[in-house]
Amino acid sequence: MEARSRAPRRQLCPPGITWLALAYLLSCLLASSKAKVFSRCELAKEMHDFGLDGYRGYNLADWVCLAYYTSGFNTNAVDHEADGSTNNGIFQISSRRWCRTLASNGPNLCRIYCTDLLNNDLKDSIVCAMKIVQEPLGLGYWEAWRHHCQGRDLSDWVDGCDF
Repeated sequence: MEARSRAPRRQLCPPGITWLALAYLLSCLLASSKAKVFSRCELAKEMHDFGLDGYRGYNLADWVCLAYYTSGFNTNAVDHEADGSTNNGIFQISSRRWCRTLASNGPNLCRIYCTDLLNNDLKDSIVCAMKIVQEPLGLGYWEAWRHHCQGRDLSDWVDGCDF
């Protein structure tokens, strides 16, 4: 019989990277399992309870309109940009500046992982959105709000909702 040479096998990537990738995938799966698509009034009530009505001069209808045109009220919405960044959650918060992914090294001004924005607990999303609105553009930071909500009668967004 021939003796076979036993060369050491090359690993495709270091074990630490493999575990990191696996942990990230699992966190995405867990986040998606806790995702929710809110109804208009259900979301308006949540936002009202968090104190968004009147925050920085924006009424509740502005926030509901923003959430509709960015995510369709879907807490699990993720939009992948050409530059590799993502827009995440009900307000489509960008990983370029506001949250961290495993691949991003942006400033992470909200000091959260983007996956924290992808569940039905709106606290992280709302706290981060409140921080964004403190910037000079306010809700104008979101193109969707500028194009679909700004300067319009938005009363229909909260009509018939009980708080």
